[in-house]
Amino acid sequence: MDLENQARVKEAVEKYGAENVVVLLGGAEAEASSLTAETVSNGDPTFAGPLAGVQLGLPAYHVVEPEVKEILAADVYEEQIAMMEMVLDVEQIIKEVSDIRARYAR
Repeated sequence: MDLENQARVKEAVEKYGAENVVVLLGGAEAEASSLTAETVSNGDPTFAGPLAGVQLGLPAYHVVEPEVKEILAADVYEEQIAMMEMVLDVEQIIKEVSDIRARYAR
């Protein structure tokens, strides 16, 4: 997660409160998605950005997770996301992001 997006997430939490913020991920790699989920939950593990040492406890979900698919309009999901599922390691992404959420999200 780049430094600009870390700052945006931090600003959203300051403005709306952590209890009102959920992070939606769309990365193609399980490892990158896991790292981003950890950053918004437990702080930047590289200690390089605005979230270094800042534990926001935010839940992060990837767009391919069942919880997200349930709330999106089926036609929108089909048009915008379904094609990605054919080339992504969906199971690994779901496992890594949900593990981070279980470990750190409040």
